[in-house]
Amino acid sequence: MNQALFTPIAIAGLSHHTATVNMLEAFRFPDEAAFLRKAKDRFRGILLLQTCNRIEILVHGEATSLVSLLQEEGRTDFSILTGIDALRHLLELAAGMDSMIIGEDQIIGQLKTALDFARERGCANPVLELCVNKAVHTGIEVRKQTQINRGAVSIGSAAVLLAEEQLGSLEGKRILVVGSGEMGMLVAQALAAKQLTAIYVANRTYGRAEVLAKKIGGKAVRLDDLPRYMLLSDVVISCTSAPHPVIHCDDLKEIMRGRCWPLEGHPRPLILIDIAQPRDVEEGADAIDGVHLFTIDSLRQINENTMNSRKSEAAKARAYLDAELAHFIRLLNGKAADDTLAILHTWAESIRTRERDRAISRIGTGDERTREIVDDLTRVLANKILSDVTFSIRLCAEEGDLDYAESLVAAITRGERLCFRNNE
Repeated sequence: MNQALFTPIAIAGLSHHTATVNMLEAFRFPDEAAFLRKAKDRFRGILLLQTCNRIEILVHGEATSLVSLLQEEGRTDFSILTGIDALRHLLELAAGMDSMIIGEDQIIGQLKTALDFARERGCANPVLELCVNKAVHTGIEVRKQTQINRGAVSIGSAAVLLAEEQLGSLEGKRILVVGSGEMGMLVAQALAAKQLTAIYVANRTYGRAEVLAKKIGGKAVRLDDLPRYMLLSDVVISCTSAPHPVIHCDDLKEIMRGRCWPLEGHPRPLILIDIAQPRDVEEGADAIDGVHLFTIDSLRQINENTMNSRKSEAAKARAYLDAELAHFIRLLNGKAADDTLAILHTWAESIRTRERDRAISRIGTGDERTREIVDDLTRVLANKILSDVTFSIRLCAEEGDLDYAESLVAAITRGERLCFRNNE
């Protein structure tokens, strides 16, 4: 692509492509509001996107400033994309093409939520709004025009597939879901279609557990009763948003002692799937006899057939994204001409008001109606004169020649002889 981008855009962070769960956990910003508050004055706009398998910061500003900020925050191992590469990544991200589960739909809502959060804290300027809204719109259109999300597999439903692979079948099993947020909802919805003996839903806020349990025909559980229901369950899928572990090794040891077979002395196996970020299960749990612990890293290997079919759809989607990227660049370059056009229109307005006042003075009447007519006339004339020039300047910027647009405005405002470029 030969287009240039005049708006400074950068994205930095980590994702599942190169980072393990531990690396993502270490990179995460536990206090998002505090991070944005610190960064706000360094950029024209900033957005923080944190999901279970990526942490990325999008800025309207200089990449060097973003690198400095992250280093000050103790983050030294990250990737960074700038300019057109950053825009391309944003579109691919919204389309689900960069997700661990290709085509997953959750990312659309996550981008919207991140933008809302930034907006509420005064960090989302018009360029940032344009970037995210364009990406979201493109992501929705890609899903309409391809089958990239057919048989949609989210991280939540992938966790259910993993449990099924481990047990062969979930029929007749008891499963405990810890957490009733967005991820918990996705897990519960995927489980509702299985022929389970019981689904338990535990949450710190019991009322939220009740709401989700009612939707899927399950049983709500208080968090204090977690050990009791872990003792009963074949699978535990944990996906809370707690900043610390909610399942501890000491509790697990006690639970596994209660799961021992009467004659053999070995505990009945417990499939424990932790898809929270940061992790819900205390480190070291996988060393406890009978506990089979899986994390987000384990999901990379699941459902290869579905992923392969989605990869072929992703190839189809790429042609659409290339066209949208070109349009995206034109939009941002057009906005880059706003400051240049503001100079032109300020100059024109000063001439208009001066000549309006001179004309009214020559007419020699203080009649308000006359003043309104002259004011309207000069305004219409100025707008008509500037209309074609404004269009040409914005077009120059959109096509990647902001220097020509700026020199054109400079020539007009200085009264120089104009040499218009032949675009034929």
